[in-house]
Amino acid sequence: MEQTLAEIKALMEEYEIKFIRLAFCDIFGLQKNIAIMSSQLEHAVMHGVSFDASAIDGFSNVSESDLFLHPDLNTFSILPWRPQEGGVARFYCNISYPDGRPFEGDGRYILRECEKRARMAGYSFLVGPECEFYLFETDDNGYPTRKPFDKAGYFDIAPLDRGENIRREICLTIEEMGLSPERSHHESGPGQNEIDFRCSSPLKAADDLMTLRTAVKAISYQNGLFASFLPKPLVGESGSGLHINLSVFENEENLFDGFSSCKNPKASSFLAGILRRIAEITAFADPLPGSYSRLGKCEAPSMISWSAENRSTLIRVPAASGDDSRIEIRSPDPSCNPYLVIALLISAGFEGIKDSLELPPSTDKDIFSPGGRAGLKEIPQSLQKAVKIAKASEFVRSVLPARLVDDYLTLKAREAQGYERSENAYSYELERYFPYI
Repeated sequence: MEQTLAEIKALMEEYEIKFIRLAFCDIFGLQKNIAIMSSQLEHAVMHGVSFDASAIDGFSNVSESDLFLHPDLNTFSILPWRPQEGGVARFYCNISYPDGRPFEGDGRYILRECEKRARMAGYSFLVGPECEFYLFETDDNGYPTRKPFDKAGYFDIAPLDRGENIRREICLTIEEMGLSPERSHHESGPGQNEIDFRCSSPLKAADDLMTLRTAVKAISYQNGLFASFLPKPLVGESGSGLHINLSVFENEENLFDGFSSCKNPKASSFLAGILRRIAEITAFADPLPGSYSRLGKCEAPSMISWSAENRSTLIRVPAASGDDSRIEIRSPDPSCNPYLVIALLISAGFEGIKDSLELPPSTDKDIFSPGGRAGLKEIPQSLQKAVKIAKASEFVRSVLPARLVDDYLTLKAREAQGYERSENAYSYELERYFPYI
């Protein structure tokens, strides 16, 4: 529901909001923000708030450093973990140049334009991310250790599962912030958890995922813990994935409804489009060198394949009906920029529909069994390979601005090179990324 500035100002007065966080996401998926006093909100809405973009990797350079943040009023949310007196609220922002042009590195703008193009062609989408993360203990100074919070496994309960109260608090918190949590549970790894929320439009789903990541970090910290969204924080244990559920509607009809018994040709082409482009998308969906330590292990996919039930495939079509009918893309991990990844996945599927692409046969055997990979192509097996494929991709450059692609892949190639040259790749990964992701 659209919110007006007057309505928001009334809420801010009612809840004694004194500080406003203007939040945005850099091209690599890390959330940034600047805080303003609540009295400055109207000016921010009317004129934007400038910031030095040259200080943010991939955003700009010193010679053209000024960008402006414009709060999206529909993303207003009070931060429940901040003090009630002198409270804090948050907006996600659109980003522009000083002359008002949209900034091409703004993932929200890219995804919004992607939705607009699909809508003009008669299509809409629902997106539901499933996000896994680890909880670690902290030391006496509050810094993260690498000791998992518990030793529980998949779907375990207390007292083995020590995270159930944390998950409960997170679910209640994000519900206050306008999300609709649907399920939560302990995952396979020690200290590993998952929280899922209701699907929504692509832009809102990406915003909601960023909200979840922020809330998980904040609530964990308040409970003396450290939450990590690193794809493979523990050697020999399950990695953390970001499974993206995607429903496609044409004139309000879910194209994947009844897919297992009668395959809608456009749904088949949409799925085939993602399979065709997934290797080119992988540098964005799995953006860290250690992302590739996760793929191919503990049910994480390694081959380009699909199936109705087989959980070892890249894309699964879950047993569901009506509006719940969907595909589940299982290769991305939670360190990615969700705005870019969702835009690329939707565009790949939409391209498949335009090309009337034929869907290859399903893979109904266990890919991890002997001979299970015969005839299948691999997902890129390293960040270095994924970057090389993305650099050569005309498709990626048709979806994302050239400047963003060049900046992103240049830095990722540098990260991949540092990882490959390090004496201890796992230690390199932890030192460089563990405190931040």
